[in-house]
Amino acid sequence: MSKRIDIELTSNRGDGTWTWRAAGAKTPKGTLNGAILDAGAKTGDTLKVEAEFDLDGVEILSLVKTKEKSIRGNILQLLGSEKEFQPVTQKLADKSKDRKPKRDGDKRPPRDGERKPRRDGDKRPPREGAEGEKSGDRRPRRPSFTAPPELPKRPAAKRLKPKRVHRSAVLDTLPVEQRGVAERALIGGIKAVRDAVKEQNDQLKKDGKPLVPAEGLISMAQELLPKLRVAEWLDKAEAAKADIELLDLRDLRQVVVGADDPMVVRDETTRALATELKAALKSRQEFEQTRWLEDIKSAIAVSRVIRALKISSEPPKAGQPFPAELGAQLASAASAALSSETAPDRFCALLEAIAFSPVRGQVKLAAVLPNPNETVLATVKRVAPLVPQIAQMFGIVVAPGAHSPRPLRPTRPVRPKGKPAPAKAPQAIPAPPVADAPSTPEVTATADAPSTSE
Repeated sequence: MSKRIDIELTSNRGDGTWTWRAAGAKTPKGTLNGAILDAGAKTGDTLKVEAEFDLDGVEILSLVKTKEKSIRGNILQLLGSEKEFQPVTQKLADKSKDRKPKRDGDKRPPRDGERKPRRDGDKRPPREGAEGEKSGDRRPRRPSFTAPPELPKRPAAKRLKPKRVHRSAVLDTLPVEQRGVAERALIGGIKAVRDAVKEQNDQLKKDGKPLVPAEGLISMAQELLPKLRVAEWLDKAEAAKADIELLDLRDLRQVVVGADDPMVVRDETTRALATELKAALKSRQEFEQTRWLEDIKSAIAVSRVIRALKISSEPPKAGQPFPAELGAQLASAASAALSSETAPDRFCALLEAIAFSPVRGQVKLAAVLPNPNETVLATVKRVAPLVPQIAQMFGIVVAPGAHSPRPLRPTRPVRPKGKPAPAKAPQAIPAPPVADAPSTPEVTATADAPSTSE
C-alpha cells in the first residue's frame, strides 16, 4: 500500500539514480529513479512523492504534483486620493493679560470661597462644641491607655498519659477465660467481681440454668489483682518519670500516693521507683511554691489585683500558711480596688476573686457602691458566707451554718441559632455478665477500658 511522504534529494549518483532521505530526518533513506524527477531537480530539493513500504525497504513510485496557490484574489489594491494633502497644524491659546509670570516670592491671591493659606505662627481657632480638644484638631482624640506590663508566662503543665505496657504484659500471660475476671477486678476490685457474679446468677436462676460458682471466680480475682495493681502503677510511674519537670503536681502526687498501696509496696520492683518519685515530688513542690509567691508579687507590682487574688487561691501545696507580709500587701491592694467608683462588672469580678483567696477576711470595704444593680447584689449574696464583713455593708445577714459557694466555672460560648448541637459521644457499653458455663469459671471481658489517668 502506497503512502505519500516528503523527501529531500541528497545527491545525484550520475547513473540516473538519486539518493534521498526523509525531509528533516536521517531515516528512512534510499535511492530513486531520476526519470520521475523534473529536469530542474537538484540536491537539497524537498519533494512530495508516492512511496511504498515493504520488507526490502522503501520504493519511490512517482512524484506528486502540487498545485500552486493562487494569491491574486487576496491582493488589495490601494488607490490614492485625488485631494491635495493638507498638513495638520497646532496653535496654542494666547495667555490672558492679567496672568503674569510668577516671580520668586510671589503668591497667587486666593479666589472667591478659597481658604487663605496659613503662615508660620498663625493659629487656627478651636471649633465650637469641641470641649477638651486641642486647638487645630479636626476630630476628637481617643483617651490614651497604657497597657500594664505582661506577667511572666509559665509553661503549661502536662497531664499524666500512661501507657499500658506492663498491664498488657500481665494480661497476655493469662488464659482467655481469665482475662475478663482480671479486667473486672482491676476496674472495681473484688466487689465488682462479686456483684457481676451475683447479677449473672440471678439471670441464670430466672432462665432455669445452672448457676456459676462464685467462690472460684472470687478466688481467681484475689490472686490476679495484686499483679494487675502493680502493673498499672508501673505504667503511671514510668509516664510520670518521663515528664517529671512539667508534669502537673496533682498527677505526680496521685502517683506517689498510689505507691503506698499495700499491693504495690509488697513488690520489690516498685520500691526504687517510688523512692525516686517521692524525692522528685518534694523538690517540685518547693520549686512551685517559690514561683507561686513570685507570681503573686509580680501581679501586685503591676496593679493586676484580680490576677494576684486568683493565683493566691491556687497554691501548689494545700495546707501551707500564706505569708503574713505578702497577705497584708494583697489585702491592702484588694481593699483599695473596691472603691465606690469601681465599675459594677469589675466590682463583681473583684468580689469573686476575694471570696476564694486566703486574705478574704482581711479585705475591708470603705464605701458601698451607690445604687448597686441586681448583678452586684446577687454576687454579694452568693459569696456572703465567705466575706460576711462585706455583705453586712450591703445589708445582707449571713445565716449561721450557711454553706460556702463554689468558684464559678467559665461560661460556655453561645451557639448561633440554627446551628445543630454537636453529636454526643456514644455511651459506654455496660459490662457483660459472667459467662453462663458453670463448668468453666469465667467472666467475659468488659467493653470499658479502665481509667489510668485522673
